[in-house]
Amino acid sequence: MSNTRLRFPAEWEPQSAILIAWPHAGTDWADRLGEVEETYIALVAAITRFQRALVCVADDDVEAYARARLASARVDMDRVEFLAVDYDDTWLRDSGPITLRDGKGFRLLDFRFTGWGGKFEAGRDDRLVESLDEAKTFLNSSRQPIDFALEGGAIETDGAGTLLSTWQCLQERHPETSREDLSAKLADWLAQDRVLWLDHGYLEGDDTDAHIDTLARFAPGDAIVFQACDDPADSHYNELKAMADEIAALRTRDGRPYRLFPLPWPQPIIDGGRRLAASYANFLVIDGAVLMPAYDDAADAAAAEVLAQAFPGREIVQVPCRPLIWQNGSLHCLTMQLPEGLV
Repeated sequence: MSNTRLRFPAEWEPQSAILIAWPHAGTDWADRLGEVEETYIALVAAITRFQRALVCVADDDVEAYARARLASARVDMDRVEFLAVDYDDTWLRDSGPITLRDGKGFRLLDFRFTGWGGKFEAGRDDRLVESLDEAKTFLNSSRQPIDFALEGGAIETDGAGTLLSTWQCLQERHPETSREDLSAKLADWLAQDRVLWLDHGYLEGDDTDAHIDTLARFAPGDAIVFQACDDPADSHYNELKAMADEIAALRTRDGRPYRLFPLPWPQPIIDGGRRLAASYANFLVIDGAVLMPAYDDAADAAAAEVLAQAFPGREIVQVPCRPLIWQNGSLHCLTMQLPEGLV
């Protein structure tokens, strides 16, 4: 590793809080705000059973409203803290801080957020980490701005120096950069000593250009949990089968195959003629639990069983996420974990 003081912790390591941003009428959620608020209430209720939730709010009115809705749902408000900050939208996995441990403190990596390659206005989201840092949100940390487009949903680490990503996403953001150069840059910034790339895997309705957190995720003990498709008639079948074969060919640092946990495939969800990107791989690991996106599908229970095997000793909590995928993301995309000691 380029700097032995630096380490990118895995998501299952101890956390201090989960960072989210409350949806409001000025975000892309406006047309279906009521449904989405119900998901947010369920999400904050699930988080606060185990740890703190830091909730970004656009102004005093949004805070008062969110506070009232959460309190009326009997959420543990002692574990909820509100942060006043500007944001365009609520996908904090991609606009929030990527946190490395730096000796006894922290380094907040503040990459450029371009609205997934310029698809959406993202000026306020791009300043989010800086705004939170200036507000003294984080303890014992320094912010490192990096003039390079990278979203948190595009990378996955095992906490021990191995990074997993999809070539489609990074090539889309940086078409002039070779795989070798991209690997070297990511390894340097993120304190990794190897980068594994997947060339296959996508979801219809996904506008992130195949973020890894919708497809394949590390789990403790050299394991990978991934979204499988077992329906040969489905348009995803060939691509996700090719991805599964790629994952099976990956090797751990000491040359062994990874332990593999394929997730079941939910039935297609169509909205206005458009297929939505429903993935069980978009789960969030928190202290003592895994929060799993549920889609009101028969496969929800089977997905929970797979996650219970991959994350033994953690409670699997289903959060209703069908309203989220209307905007092409799910549970992990909304959230950013903050390592223990950062807040």
